[in-house]
Amino acid sequence: MAYVTWLPSPPIHRYFGDHHSITPRHISYYESMPQTYSFDVTSTIDMPEVDNAVNQARKEIGQRFDFKGSIAAIDLDQKANTLTLTAEDNFKLESVWDVLQTRLIKRNVAVKNLKRGDIIPSAGSTVKQVITLQQGIPIEAAKDMVKHLKDLKKKVQAAIQGDQVRVSSASKDELQTAMQALRAKDFGVALQFGNYR
Repeated sequence: MAYVTWLPSPPIHRYFGDHHSITPRHISYYESMPQTYSFDVTSTIDMPEVDNAVNQARKEIGQRFDFKGSIAAIDLDQKANTLTLTAEDNFKLESVWDVLQTRLIKRNVAVKNLKRGDIIPSAGSTVKQVITLQQGIPIEAAKDMVKHLKDLKKKVQAAIQGDQVRVSSASKDELQTAMQALRAKDFGVALQFGNYR
């Protein structure tokens, strides 16, 4: 049996059981408590769509005349979240990237979350480039988001939760303002907004 002390004066005591019910006074106390609203900011890549884009890019490269006889290749490692582009020289590798990027955009993959590494020499007089697929908001970007919202001096709170950020407020209008502010600023990754409460 749980025992609760209510703090309107004088104190009201109540037992939770079959013979007691909440009075109107208790109900108005609950209704007076402010409600908090929130949303989560995330940054994810749809890996099945990346896979589809890679397969389409490979098919296009295999059919295009300017790639005839080329060793150009695209390898996707879903466990490591990387793409590796290979070609005979820098110019051809950039052409591979253009094909892949176009296919990714058509499948609504956030290209901003693809971080291209340096083009480096590889085996057999070829070059390659490793592209990292950024899943989740990097910690530095998350800190920048929290600071940005704080600098707005709005009645919102932002908290880093793993690789996402939760924004909360007692005002839906303040939340909308915060969302617009985040959309307007470039944090280096694509942002998605969801889990509205």
